[in-house]
Amino acid sequence: MSTSTNNKEGDPILFWGCFIALITTAFAFITRAFLVNDTSFWPSDFGFDTVKGQELFGAGIWPFAISIIVFSLIIDRIGYKVAMIFSFVCYVIYSALALKAYGMVNAPGLEGEALKTAQEAAFGNLYWGSVILGLGNGTVEAFINPVVATMYKKEKTKWLNILHAGWPGGLVIGGILTIILGAQAAEDWRILIYLIAGPAIIYLAMLMNKEFPQNERVSSGVSYKEMLAEFGVIGAAIAGYLIFKQLGMVFGWSDGVVYGLLIASVAGYGVYCQSLGRPLLIFLCIIMMPLATTELGTDGAITGIMEEPMKVAGWHPLWVLIYTSAIMMVLRFFFAGPIVEKLTPIGLLVASAALAVVGLFMLSSASGMMAIFVFATLYGFGKTFFWPTMLGVVSEQCPKGGALTLNAIAGIGMLTVGIVGGPLIGKMQEDSAIKALTDAKPDVVESVSTERTYFLGGYTAVDMDKVNALNSPEEESESKGETESNNEENGESTDGENKNENTEDGENTETSLLEQPANLQQLAALMALPVSGALILDEEAAPQPVDGEAGEEPDSSTEPPADGTTDGTEEPVEGGAEASKEDELAEEAPTEDNAEVKEIKEIIKKGKQSALANITIFPIFMLICYIALHVYFKNQGGYKVVDLDEEDGSGGGH
Repeated sequence: MSTSTNNKEGDPILFWGCFIALITTAFAFITRAFLVNDTSFWPSDFGFDTVKGQELFGAGIWPFAISIIVFSLIIDRIGYKVAMIFSFVCYVIYSALALKAYGMVNAPGLEGEALKTAQEAAFGNLYWGSVILGLGNGTVEAFINPVVATMYKKEKTKWLNILHAGWPGGLVIGGILTIILGAQAAEDWRILIYLIAGPAIIYLAMLMNKEFPQNERVSSGVSYKEMLAEFGVIGAAIAGYLIFKQLGMVFGWSDGVVYGLLIASVAGYGVYCQSLGRPLLIFLCIIMMPLATTELGTDGAITGIMEEPMKVAGWHPLWVLIYTSAIMMVLRFFFAGPIVEKLTPIGLLVASAALAVVGLFMLSSASGMMAIFVFATLYGFGKTFFWPTMLGVVSEQCPKGGALTLNAIAGIGMLTVGIVGGPLIGKMQEDSAIKALTDAKPDVVESVSTERTYFLGGYTAVDMDKVNALNSPEEESESKGETESNNEENGESTDGENKNENTEDGENTETSLLEQPANLQQLAALMALPVSGALILDEEAAPQPVDGEAGEEPDSSTEPPADGTTDGTEEPVEGGAEASKEDELAEEAPTEDNAEVKEIKEIIKKGKQSALANITIFPIFMLICYIALHVYFKNQGGYKVVDLDEEDGSGGGH
């Protein structure tokens, strides 16, 4: 079904339909992040705490990353139009479940046990609605990337950059609308659900009657087996490990189950394709891991630095997200083409990595609003082109891999952030904070630190509960008394609740990586990014969403809708929203820190900021790899786009 959309110029309506589809994913992403993280919306209506909220947020992320890869295996068989319709249906189902959940908890006369039961049932609707939304978002990525790469096969990198301006563009528009509609949303948050309908209906109308192009791989006669061989056993092992590891974290699988599934699937893949994979593609997959970590994993730390001066200046913190997204949108949309023509895609990646190194390093010691924004902007320039340009290079150099290689590398990047990159960055921040405390106040290190574990072993972290405990006994006693009083009224235990809340609220501790708005901005880009519990570095990195020592219902994350919310059982029977706010106020009671605590918190903050200098190891590694690629292509006669219609299938022209 090859059509005129395969010509040099492409079909503008088809392209803009794909562009608006990506805007829809951004709308869905930012509105849901806002609803989950603002305590006056879903946490208040459905009676869940921040730990459960991040589980709910993650439910929309991991299906996003996994569906990009899985759908790519079948998308050429079912067709791009079917995938497009499926994505729209996912948005409809998500919206319907969210609206149903609203009705369940806002029915007249609900109170006491009836309200609690309704909240638990409604949470199940939100959870599975979020999973379906994630599948829809991933399906959008799975069809728009190969469609645009096929339409503009002579300028893939340029047009993939322009296409991916739709993501930050959607965040800018969605963020501004969210701020404008803040008052109305406070009265009825369903208006934020309705926002998704606009772009979703537009892209459906634009694409429904269009004839989609046949993928370049298919039209050139490259077989399905050859596509799998391009990715190979090594590529399948990388993607398979990340997929099964992520599913294991979500559903509580043992390592035996994870590795058993991995070995079986990779072995079957290898028997069928009989190839280790194309070396260049495997090399690009390896680069994608630190790339995704650099682009997505640092957002929480950088936003934490930028938000404070924004608040002091009286600006809404969401403007940080809008600012960084606007940079990416403008650069991708207007400047990617001319820069690629001047530098080639590899040259652009070399320059981007160099800018990212300089920007991160300067941010590690920057102070003052102007300096912070200048260096954050410099870093933003660097990271803007990473993601779409890598997709372009993969598509231009490995066209035999079709939709699989193009989308699998994106999925690998997104999953890496949650499973590996985020925890590594969090550990680097904790190491820097402990070092800063050791240098400045060695006598307090032991009293404010704790031993924790993550996927590479143990580390020492700052315990913000212990830091707050250094306030005067009077303040400590008063705060503790208020908290215990509130918890006793609600039939709650002080230990587990305070532990979770202080960790979530406490000065950029591990969970703050999930809670920073700019990290939500990219989590899937994405990136991302981040999945349920994936960026929580200690016991919460296990399948259980709550610290292991809490131990009350360790497998709550595996069956969220079955019993509603594990943490929801800690909510009060009556007046849930009011009591929740009282708990928040109680936990924020020690805000009047004494001089020593203020000094310690400032040292910790500066220490974690200084960790950005260590994080430059990721873009430095990328820079070395890109220089190596530049040398490689130079020795091959220069960077040239591989055209399957002109090649004999041997991959010449590299």
